Amino acid sequence: MKKLSPEALLVLVSLADGPKHGYAMQQDIARISGRRLGPGSLYGAIARLEFAAYIEALGEQGPRRPYRLTGAGSKALAAELTALGRVTAAGKRRLAT
Repeated sequence: MKKLSPEALLVLVSLADGPKHGYAMQQDIARISGRRLGPGSLYGAIARLEFAAYIEALGEQGPRRPYRLTGAGSKALAAELTALGRVTAAGKRRLAT
């Protein structure tokens, strides 16, 4: 399993609660992280995640194409969040001492 870029991680987190098209992901990511991904960053991450089979496109809905998390994407997200949790815990412990 490859290390996820920060943008890819945000896309996977956004899709963890259900399918979304690019604009909806962009809005959700801004809401949960305070970070607004530009179209190049967002769609670049989507393309890499789709190539890795972590997400898949669903049928087009008008001009929009929704994506959903795959089983492999769920596993990659869980592994990345576990690793981030360990780093976060270590950082908090070290700041407290």
